[in-house]
Amino acid sequence: MSGTTAAGPGNTRTTAGPWRRPDGPRRDRADGPWRNWAGNVVSRPAREVSPASAGELAEAVRRAARDGLRVKTVGTGHSFTAIAATDGVLIRPGLLTGIRRIDRAAMTVTVEAGTPLKRLNVALAREGLSLANMGDIMEQTVAGAVSTGTHGTGRDSASIAAQIRELELVTGTGELLTCSEKEHPEVFAAARIGLGALGVITAITFAVEPLFLLTAREEPMGFERVVSEFDALHAENEHFEFYWFPHTDNCVTKRNNRSAGPAAPLGRVGGWIEDELLSNGLFQVACSLGKAVPPAVPSIARLSSRALSARTYTDIPYKVFTSPRRVRFLEMEYALPRETAVGALRELKAMIERSPLKVGFPVEVRTAPADDIALSTASGRDTVYIAVHLYRGTPHRAYFTAVERIMTAYAGRPHWGKVHTRDAAYLAAAYPRFAEFAALRDRLDPDRLFANDHLRRVLGD
Repeated sequence: MSGTTAAGPGNTRTTAGPWRRPDGPRRDRADGPWRNWAGNVVSRPAREVSPASAGELAEAVRRAARDGLRVKTVGTGHSFTAIAATDGVLIRPGLLTGIRRIDRAAMTVTVEAGTPLKRLNVALAREGLSLANMGDIMEQTVAGAVSTGTHGTGRDSASIAAQIRELELVTGTGELLTCSEKEHPEVFAAARIGLGALGVITAITFAVEPLFLLTAREEPMGFERVVSEFDALHAENEHFEFYWFPHTDNCVTKRNNRSAGPAAPLGRVGGWIEDELLSNGLFQVACSLGKAVPPAVPSIARLSSRALSARTYTDIPYKVFTSPRRVRFLEMEYALPRETAVGALRELKAMIERSPLKVGFPVEVRTAPADDIALSTASGRDTVYIAVHLYRGTPHRAYFTAVERIMTAYAGRPHWGKVHTRDAAYLAAAYPRFAEFAALRDRLDPDRLFANDHLRRVLGD
């Protein structure tokens, strides 16, 4: 990779790379309101800053404290909640990008917090490396993705945050703190999914492994077959997920497993037809039509669910795990104990069938193994994720309220970056280590420099 240099013992390389942005202007005044990707959250910061180093970021935090302003950091705005909204100082990490170093002996990569996942994935692949698992989109910055618990699906491999080996962050007192399993382990246990409440992340060290191949098998399957075979499908595949189309009995399943090769990627034309024309272009048209004419949604769903055919391909991980998502939507996702998956899905399907709701977006189902992160949605338990979506601009409250009622009855934990109505009282009962996180917050941000209305709701004062 261009820009890499040897750095002594351990095969450690430091990397600036051709995609690391040079120093640029640091804005001290907001250009206008900030909106998230979905457009459902708007805030008006007093000023915006774009620090180009951890030192500059620490100084921006200290200056905000002196001026009596709260601080939030925002990446690409892919969270559906107001977790990054502020009327104080908005930190944009666009100048904090690039790989700091690759350590082949430890099999780690240290990357600046504002680096987009898509650039990290490409850069790692060029170095013959990869993350073990990832979510289904890669537009987010690495810090934004881990802070809200972004995950993919996996029988044995967990969320992106679970792949962290070291974190560097600026605390509410302006201190630059490095934490790992050996250094400040109590901070490491919580800050990997810190919700932006413990500090501003400046760099992350991830575990990596030699680049490998995945074979993806995508196949239509009936709802009853999927749920009756769910445990077996989960056990037999390294990565299993499926989409169910409401108002139909149709699902699309995806099984990803490691392969010895050879690579057999999607053809350019076939891949474009499936991933761009059908999954984005025509789906956008279908969503727009359904929004304009709600009674047509069930018919549209039946057509949409039959449009995607079976296919098998083998490629490097990020080209299998991730897909383009150009149709904008709102999303709610809950993490449930994995053993409750089938009951919750049957109840969700029955609720939609007996209601007047018209749901044009498929329901997404994924899994994760238990992990040891304090506020991870998979903390301490094997997990199934059930996500519901609606096209942006479609009234969502009735559907999401009905879904949330089901999910909370199964001890569900809401995704930290997606729409939900839970508060600190509910979440304290849902997370055995909630008090541990709260105590650490008191220590690292005693003056609540990183607070906003959303964090006060989910974490309390």
